[in-house]
Amino acid sequence: MSFTGSSFGSGGRTVRRAFEFGRTYVVRPKGRHQATVVWLHGLGDNGSSWSQLLETLPLPNIKWICPTAPTQPISIFGGFPSTAWFNVGDLSEDAPDDLEGLDAAAAHVANLLSNEPADIKLGVGGFSMGAATALYSATCFAAGKYGNGNPYPAKLSAVVGLSGWLPCAKILRSKLEEGVEEATRRAASLPIFLCHGKVDDVVLYKYGEKSSRALTSTGFQDVTFKSYTGLGHYTVPEEMDELCAWLISKLGLEGQGSSSMTKC
Repeated sequence: MSFTGSSFGSGGRTVRRAFEFGRTYVVRPKGRHQATVVWLHGLGDNGSSWSQLLETLPLPNIKWICPTAPTQPISIFGGFPSTAWFNVGDLSEDAPDDLEGLDAAAAHVANLLSNEPADIKLGVGGFSMGAATALYSATCFAAGKYGNGNPYPAKLSAVVGLSGWLPCAKILRSKLEEGVEEATRRAASLPIFLCHGKVDDVVLYKYGEKSSRALTSTGFQDVTFKSYTGLGHYTVPEEMDELCAWLISKLGLEGQGSSSMTKC
């Protein structure tokens, strides 16, 4: 599936970027279908590797949708192409925000969720750049619109960000204030689960911590932030166990258990 955005180049010329998304992998629920979560991989990865991990989690009532990001030139790699949800010059909240890429990625997530039954709870989560995209989707849901002003259609019930950061943190307050009461209500009621390793040398721990503070200070009242001593830019069983428990609680799911897989 592809999305096309537009921006203005020199002399008022319209420059259009086409986003060709890769293959989507689906993990079907092993029990009664109660929730669907779109899970977004990190920079340079694909949906397949995460689908294999998510299939091992003791969450039989969740359908996982694991898309693959478009392959596009990436500034942090000197312009070399890689699978990425948006362009980045730095993996942090201090980097310039690629609003066009973020909007296209968030729209792709919303589109993947659009065909789910009305009684199914919807969520989005991700790792690293995928976590950043998930958090951007959370802000679009709260504001009721994408960065370009188009309406955001998905009704999210849970958002997860592992080892990531919050894009557009500096303009989040003004983005939410435009929606006034409805945006305030949606932000306050949306559960968000953030995890970050204290020795992450790819997306520094301070960016995860600052992202959590930025969300809570702008009205997101149900934010859980978990830190892990000795954890780098990967996941560990303890983290995945806490994620499972949080999803079961926030989504009201049946079933319980523990995980034993890690994802580098």
